[in-house]
Amino acid sequence: MSEISAGDAAATAAAAAVGWRRAGIAGAAIGVIAAGAAAGVAVERLTVGRGMRRRARLALDATGPYGSLRGLPGRATADDGTELYYEVDEVEPDGATGTAAGGAEPAGSGTRRRRLFGRKDPAPVTVVFSHGYCLSQDSWHFQRAALRGLVRTVHWDQRSHGRSERGRAQADGVTVGIDQLGRDLKAVIDAAAPEGRLVLVGHSMGGMTMMALADQFPALVRDRVAAVALVGTSSGKLGEVSFGLPVAGVNAVRRVLPGVLRALGSQAELVERGRRATADLFAGLIKRYSFGSRDIDPAVERFAERLIESTPIDVVAEFYPAFTEHDKSGALPAFRDMPVLILAGDKDLVTPSSHSETIADHLPDAELVIVPDGGHLVMLEHPETVTDRMADLLVRAGAVPSTANVGGHGSTAQQPGG
Repeated sequence: MSEISAGDAAATAAAAAVGWRRAGIAGAAIGVIAAGAAAGVAVERLTVGRGMRRRARLALDATGPYGSLRGLPGRATADDGTELYYEVDEVEPDGATGTAAGGAEPAGSGTRRRRLFGRKDPAPVTVVFSHGYCLSQDSWHFQRAALRGLVRTVHWDQRSHGRSERGRAQADGVTVGIDQLGRDLKAVIDAAAPEGRLVLVGHSMGGMTMMALADQFPALVRDRVAAVALVGTSSGKLGEVSFGLPVAGVNAVRRVLPGVLRALGSQAELVERGRRATADLFAGLIKRYSFGSRDIDPAVERFAERLIESTPIDVVAEFYPAFTEHDKSGALPAFRDMPVLILAGDKDLVTPSSHSETIADHLPDAELVIVPDGGHLVMLEHPETVTDRMADLLVRAGAVPSTANVGGHGSTAQQPGG
């Protein structure tokens, strides 16, 4: 097995950059990104050959259980015609998951709820999960596993992500704004949970989506939302985030990155080939900006890579400007009169925990949890902590009984039956 030194990594990056220069501006940008990733590879001190790493990735893809949970599918239509994909995990009367085969109650089980003549059962509480930038609904794997059968949940893919349709407005050259995502969430709620109380859960961009919903549809939040969880997110001033870089470096990145991403998005096919060719280098960057601790389950690490890699570069480019423009601090008071969980990793380089503390300043009665050694994907890195605090929130909101047992389902440990 060969050890990759800093010099070897830099040489690899340089070789990649030479090929990319033929693509003009986009090539130069990829060369810079590859050089940065090479530094990450050198720090990690990878000690296996490229071929073995490729085989290991394939093995993890084949056997990793993460992202395998599926529910009852549905589609909502956004205001610009974009079809948004969602899945529902229903609650069965016997507590089994709504996606279990058959789903019927056994005869004489005594678990069927009584219904008064001419009166419907009240609509159940629905927990709606909104994912972050460059991810999909599967990023909530552990929390979804923990809550199956205990509460009705909706997991959806934001436009241009996961199984949702590419934004139709974006195909016509309209940029994506956080307000559009808030309207998308409203469309999903109308389709998947038109009645009953709601608990809204959002990570990163998903939390911003919830803020945009509150800003545009305050009556919906006032009348139906029972609780919210804001995980690794921000109410604004993301243009000031340093991403763990020195001041000079981050200022340079801020100046060139929007133009670089536009150039990359215009040559998507070429860039995607480059991403595959430099997979090891990009894996180093993904790990650095996703996790705060060094001891990560390799299957979870690879799962995060797959989620991020599946987002096309032109989608990355068209969403990025929305974050520097995002400012929804004025919408936060809509969440004041309900249980609120604000949670972040203390080593999050993308939406630093200080942004969660700022949200807490606007919501002084909220529970603020800063997770030690937690990065941006804290719900994958420390699922037990996130699931525990989320379960407590659901109890406080009356969504699940205090006797509900979420057990180890929100853990990285394998569960019987997958």
